[in-house]
Amino acid sequence: MAVHGTTPKRKEIYKYEAPWPLYSMNWSVRPDKRYRLALGSFVEEYNNKVQIVSLDEDTSDISAKSTFDHPYPTTKIMWIPDSKGVYTDLLATSGDYLRVWRAGEPETRLECVLNNNKNSDFCAPLTSFDWNEVDPNLIGTSSIDTTCTIWGLETGQTVGRVQVVTGHVKTQLIAHDKEVYDIAFSRAGGGRDMFASVGADGSVRMFDLRHLEHSTIIYEDPAHTPLLRLAWNKQDPNYLATVAMDACEVIILDVRVPCTPVARLNNHRACVNGIAWAPHSSCHICTAGDDHQALIWDIQQMPRAIEDPILAYTAAEGEINQIQWGATQPDWIAICYNKALEILRV
Repeated sequence: MAVHGTTPKRKEIYKYEAPWPLYSMNWSVRPDKRYRLALGSFVEEYNNKVQIVSLDEDTSDISAKSTFDHPYPTTKIMWIPDSKGVYTDLLATSGDYLRVWRAGEPETRLECVLNNNKNSDFCAPLTSFDWNEVDPNLIGTSSIDTTCTIWGLETGQTVGRVQVVTGHVKTQLIAHDKEVYDIAFSRAGGGRDMFASVGADGSVRMFDLRHLEHSTIIYEDPAHTPLLRLAWNKQDPNYLATVAMDACEVIILDVRVPCTPVARLNNHRACVNGIAWAPHSSCHICTAGDDHQALIWDIQQMPRAIEDPILAYTAAEGEINQIQWGATQPDWIAICYNKALEILRV
């Protein structure tokens, strides 16, 4: 019991056990839904699930608010980047196609399936996507067919009392020589038009929606090892992080100094699966991997070598396959391993 006049000590770790192994996960951004996350199952068959969970701060319980079917596992899941709570409460998922959902409790409804290959039964699965923070009507997807597609969303006419969300292809471009594994919009130049991608050809490439006839190669892996993940620094748009397939290190790049990493973060003892920059600080990044560890690094010393992380958390029971640092809750990091979601106070 809390003594009268003092606040009860807050828990440092909250844990939720899902009914199935978890892969994708994302923090809700809306100010009125503070401790809400979406989780995607990873079951190697057609029938998969997405679940919306939230933490009740009074009871310290994380509970499911909505669960819905999803074909194949979600490769990524993301809430609309709506920090003011002015847009419809939407959620997007990638897998065989890009899908946009309207969140509800208990019923979450599919708004639209975005497929830019209408005239074929064949679909090229999507590896990832990013939702533009400056213009939430833009979503960029990456695919194994070497392309990136920029979608425009419209919240269209009202049917009954509900506005319907639809989407159209704004542009599709061949981004790499092989599969594209990740895409992320940059905050540079207004935050709307610049994005980067990584792929199986081992390169990081940067694009500008206003000048799509050419791209800039920011980095190429010396051994042409595929690059799997890409993340821009949230406060300083000059920096981005990437991780190569089966690599135990994270590479930090400075777009002003192409092709030469400014730092290598290499304390992980098994391959890195996730990278997340701090939402509120330009010099902190969290990495997580198969060594069960989530590590927070302070990279202020760059270009001097960054020897050790400043914080380390070990998930005793499993390899961490997902990490997210909440934009509206910068004191909390969420990780997934096996069937578990944990949110950790940093």
